[in-house]
Amino acid sequence: MAGGGGGGFLAISVVSLLNYVIAKPSAGTDIVLDEKALTTHRIDSLNILLYTFLLILTVVTIWIFKYRRARYLHETGLAVIYGLIVGAILRYSGDNTSLSHMRVVAATGEGYKENVPPDTLWFKYAYANSSQNRTYAYTFKGEIPETLETEIVQKATFDPEIFFNILLPPIIFSAGYSLKRKHFFKNLGAIFTFAFLGTTISTFVVGGIVHGFLYLVGSSMTFIDSLLFGALISATDPVTILAIFSDLHVDVNLYALVFGESVLNDAVAIVLTSAIESYGGTSGGFETSAFFLAIVNFLWIFSMSFIIGSVMGCLTAILTKFTRLKDFPLLEAALFVLMSYSTFLMAEAADLTGIVAVLFCGICQAHYTYNNLSTESRINTKAIFELLNFLSENFIFSYIGVSMFTFAHHKWDVSFICIAFIAIIIGRFMNIYPLSFLLNIGRQPKIPVNFMNMLFFSGLRGAIAFGLAIRSTNSDARKSILTTTSLIVIVTVILCGGLTTQVLSWLGIPVDVNDDETHHLNQFQPIRNGPGAEEGGETATDSNKFEKAWLLRIWSQFDVRYMKPFLTNSRPTLLDTTPLCCAPLARLLTTTEQLTQGHNPLNDDMLDDTLIGFGGVRTSIDSSRQNVTKPVYDGDLGLGSAGSVATRVSVAGSRGQDL
Repeated sequence: MAGGGGGGFLAISVVSLLNYVIAKPSAGTDIVLDEKALTTHRIDSLNILLYTFLLILTVVTIWIFKYRRARYLHETGLAVIYGLIVGAILRYSGDNTSLSHMRVVAATGEGYKENVPPDTLWFKYAYANSSQNRTYAYTFKGEIPETLETEIVQKATFDPEIFFNILLPPIIFSAGYSLKRKHFFKNLGAIFTFAFLGTTISTFVVGGIVHGFLYLVGSSMTFIDSLLFGALISATDPVTILAIFSDLHVDVNLYALVFGESVLNDAVAIVLTSAIESYGGTSGGFETSAFFLAIVNFLWIFSMSFIIGSVMGCLTAILTKFTRLKDFPLLEAALFVLMSYSTFLMAEAADLTGIVAVLFCGICQAHYTYNNLSTESRINTKAIFELLNFLSENFIFSYIGVSMFTFAHHKWDVSFICIAFIAIIIGRFMNIYPLSFLLNIGRQPKIPVNFMNMLFFSGLRGAIAFGLAIRSTNSDARKSILTTTSLIVIVTVILCGGLTTQVLSWLGIPVDVNDDETHHLNQFQPIRNGPGAEEGGETATDSNKFEKAWLLRIWSQFDVRYMKPFLTNSRPTLLDTTPLCCAPLARLLTTTEQLTQGHNPLNDDMLDDTLIGFGGVRTSIDSSRQNVTKPVYDGDLGLGSAGSVATRVSVAGSRGQDL
């Protein structure tokens, strides 16, 4: 013990001596540069530690709130409040340490001739008392404020690209991957109306009101800047309200409307923002040709991003179906995550929108790939993206609070802030109520008024709006947009999120509603149809068939007959659903697992009541099962030809035939 104590004392002494030597100023240039690099590393570590402690504090407080059943403040609101406190401390603390700055002015006749600053600056530095010269490269960071700031304040702000490339993708993918597809598709018409038409209405209403008011007060903000603000601020993020909905078991249709609108609304707002930025009006005003070009650009970006996301999701399903990756769950989960993230990067590299691509990739992964994964990978992928979603969202909201004091590119325009709050209320009103009344003309069941009021109240702004605003702050107008957006996010998250439970009570919206499916991924209950339906109640077909759009009916028939048999290991197989002439190709695309597993309850449950009324597909499959014997296969493990199948299950239920 004595020897150990002496060794520990010696180690501490050596470390202390080294710290003392390293901390002393040195005349050697290389040593000084090493000290600067060490200081930068220490500040970076402190910066990351700061946000880590913020997340730890948020998690502990969330546990206390959940333990006490307190719902007056959500975790995102807590993260914002803690961020504001820490940001104020960093901003107004007594640390006077500043970075060293050197003002460089281009020599006359040798200045940079372009309209934008150079990407890199090569600085040739001559050392004192030495003939040695060195050249250092400095990368472009952006416009800086005139006042010097402490190093920790500057380091507490991140590159805006981190939000789009690192933090937002798991949030959006998780939304698609955990989507309650059953109720989402039941309300698809209303969700699409609110997300596409409603977001467009909100964009122009907010942009028009802001531009008209600022024009009257003599502001220099252009119409394009106002429209850009209208587009990005129309991205809703009711994460707080949805969490409370889930805890209180609010009506699943209301949950589906709020969640579905927010998911697609984010994608639409991002594409609208991108289209407006490429509008091309040189004067900043309205130009007819540029307007129609922006519409074409919007349709192109959204459709191509949708295609990339869907194709990558289907490609992952094919890889997991036709390989034995499930024998190695770690590799299977790794491939799943990498394929999903590469979808975002592919769309961004193609100058499209990665957020849209990764959203639809998540939906396809949940609809197809999930069924091919091993049990361990299903649990792992669901847990991974839930964790990433939780950490990313709370990190962003913490950063929003911190950046209110530490981010250099804020511009406080009181008139703009005031009119912006009024404009988003009017824009949300024009989005929800007129469209709801139009939908109710042909919709059954109708959207009740208290649901409309809750949809109106659920228009919180969050991570997407902030990420779009902080991405570009090169002009005074963009700086004002960032400041106003940050304030709107903070106020709506804290105020609206905290009042959700009270508003549900005031509006008389029932809670603890029994649901036939949980709020978790791929947990569907079988449809009670025909003889299994409850006495005195209407069947699933009667209650749902009028909610199905013709396009959805066509797609669902195609999905059940061809897409799921091709992309998953579920039954029925392509051998059961394709014509007899396609049997060789169908056998090639049918795995041994499909042939040998027999009846798969999970995949049968996947044929939920969104398919009821689609040409009798679900009903005929159910009815055909009662009198169908299990197929008998030749060879080992069913690897024989298509002719080895003794019995063929008919999807139509009326054309049973043997091969």
